[in-house]
Amino acid sequence: MVAVISGVAVLFLYFSPLFLMGVDWRSTLLQWATTLGAVALLIGLINLASVHSRKLDDEGAFPVNSLVLVIAMVITFGVVLVFGPASTWAMFILNYIQIPVETSLVAILAVTLIYASARVARRKNDFFSLVFIATAIIILLTTSPLVTDLFPAIGDPLRVLRELIINIPATAGARGILLGIALGTIATGIRILMGMDRPYGG
Repeated sequence: MVAVISGVAVLFLYFSPLFLMGVDWRSTLLQWATTLGAVALLIGLINLASVHSRKLDDEGAFPVNSLVLVIAMVITFGVVLVFGPASTWAMFILNYIQIPVETSLVAILAVTLIYASARVARRKNDFFSLVFIATAIIILLTTSPLVTDLFPAIGDPLRVLRELIINIPATAGARGILLGIALGTIATGIRILMGMDRPYGG
């Protein structure tokens, strides 16, 4: 009942803002929700650290990954807590540790995706599989300066083809996915407001 009333109140205040006693209640409710979300994230981090800390005491092979995760979590949390999220040390961790790690993971994901698509094409040799592999190869070749700078006669047409792929089919697909996510979110919100779904009840 509390969730349904809160959702209906925020939805109503979105269309008809209410200023009572000098307070914008829509913004106030949204700030409460943001604060609760931050607290939930903090609880999730504590739970993650607790799970990996217990792994350090288990018998068997020593969990190096859990140790690295716990140390990195403690250091990052301490630096941000003491010096602030925009401090020099926090930005050092972001620019020289987190971003390179994320970039490496994206690179591994790209190679893994092409390998998986090649295996799929070998098992199921149809038109869409070949289009997907060709698109992935063109994007990778034009992203790297190896082809575009060393072989401009080949790189320039591929770069034009890459821009065409990004601007038309890729953008259209991304917008379609975002529209689907928006419609799914609206449908889920309506079901929660009507009491048909209760994800908050466990």
